[in-house]
Amino acid sequence: QVQLVESGGGLVQAGGSLRLSCSCEASGRTFSTYTMAWFRQGPGKEREFVAAFSRRGNTYYADSVKGRFTISRDNAKNTVYLQMSSLKFADTAVYYCAADEGSYRGSHSSSYDYWGQGTQVTVSS
Repeated sequence: QVQLVESGGGLVQAGGSLRLSCSCEASGRTFSTYTMAWFRQGPGKEREFVAAFSRRGNTYYADSVKGRFTISRDNAKNTVYLQMSSLKFADTAVYYCAADEGSYRGSHSSSYDYWGQGTQVTVSS
């Protein structure tokens, strides 16, 4: 079983920065063997891919966040981060952490086996 707990959300002004964290508790497997990702779901919108960090060390980003967001992970701390900069009103959403037991399989939510409860990010214009 895998438990994911997000933190770091909050209210920020447009143009500001925020860092999200996701701690992972996994029984039976080492954190480094998971592909980790961030998704988000804005008001009235479907859940969408934001970024992923594969177990091989590759990173992937949605076009809408490239150059503004950075995903990283600390395998010693079983934690994945999402550093968000130059935030826009359109980035307002609940941000979810997700984990996949295998290699990176794409940006669709069905590729991920485990999900956190989400953390709210609100960007004021």
